[in-house]
Amino acid sequence: MFDRITFDPKIMGGRACIRGMRITVSLVVSLVANGMSVEEILAAYPYLEAEDIKASLQYQLSTSML
Repeated sequence: MFDRITFDPKIMGGRACIRGMRITVSLVVSLVANGMSVEEILAAYPYLEAEDIKASLQYQLSTSML
């Protein structure tokens, strides 16, 4: 379900990251929460894709509902 979200103890201490990169789900969610648009995030982090942002928000929502 969350194939873009990865966990590796060697990357960011095992926190939820985007596709094995050093970009955490919490960073992406924070950027959105602080008012950045998808376009602004993609311009600031060109190695991300719109689907990464969507997956981050979906993952965060699913974990907050536990």
